[in-house]
Amino acid sequence: MKREVVKFIIFAALVMLAPLPLKQSYLLNVLVFVGINTLLAVALNLLLGFAGQISLGHAAFFGMGAYLSGILTANFGLNPWLIIVLAAVTVGGLAFVLGFPILKLKGHYLAMATLGFGIIFYIVFNETIGLTGGPSGLPGIPNLAIGSLTFDNDLKNYYLIWGVTLLTILLCVNLAHSRIGRALRAIHDSEVAARVMGVNVRLLKVQIFALSAAISAVAGSLYAHTMTFISPTSFGFNFSVELVTMVIIGGLGSIYGSFLGAALLTLLPELLRAFRDYDIIAYGALLVFMTIFMPGGLVRGIPDLMLFLWSRLTGKRGGNAQTG
Repeated sequence: MKREVVKFIIFAALVMLAPLPLKQSYLLNVLVFVGINTLLAVALNLLLGFAGQISLGHAAFFGMGAYLSGILTANFGLNPWLIIVLAAVTVGGLAFVLGFPILKLKGHYLAMATLGFGIIFYIVFNETIGLTGGPSGLPGIPNLAIGSLTFDNDLKNYYLIWGVTLLTILLCVNLAHSRIGRALRAIHDSEVAARVMGVNVRLLKVQIFALSAAISAVAGSLYAHTMTFISPTSFGFNFSVELVTMVIIGGLGSIYGSFLGAALLTLLPELLRAFRDYDIIAYGALLVFMTIFMPGGLVRGIPDLMLFLWSRLTGKRGGNAQTG
């Protein structure tokens, strides 16, 4: 566990120092989105990477958090911090209730059920024009504030969002190394074996589904108050698939791998803008390369690649790299 503490401290220090050399507001804005996507990827990794349950509807939880915060603060003037808590509890509670029937399903049936759930809420976001603004979006969402400190620029939003993300990562790291984390891994490997060992598989799957949804709702609330404008296009099926891709590329079952996947898929479109019409080809080629040559994700693939290169340079043969 000491190793995990040191790893977290180093990671947190790098995150806190990252804005210092940046002078362009645009780069800070991109890093803000890396933070939001990391929060979402960590939430989904709890469900997909640890418990082995696929979800193609997590963008719906993200959107529900955003719209609950947006509507209740922009239209009714309620306290944003209380609404963030309310959104997390409401969305987590809804996921808990829906989890019992949905998580009875397995494999592609579960994927289809969560996909349908996401599509339903995407339609709701679009069609309830009087409440959500429909396709035109919902403007006028206030920035978050603590007393006289208002989070109204990229630097302030960076530290706010990454502060929440780091706390979530710390929570998830502790969860992963707890008895619950070991039970989740057992479910991932074999639900039958987990039941034989005394794990309440059905309840634990529903609980982790609810926790994952609640974290996603918090990310949605932070997104809404950072952007001060939201529209349904940000919470569609494509984004759900992108979240799954972040988790797989980063590394299933790795909290820090979630950050690597989120960072890569957030920064990559920005880096590929220079290719204009060919950016999609480059993007797809990278994903194919990752799937073939780094099936364990970046968190395992990078150490393996470094070990391979080192063995080539020194003429020694090394074993597989071990990662935490």
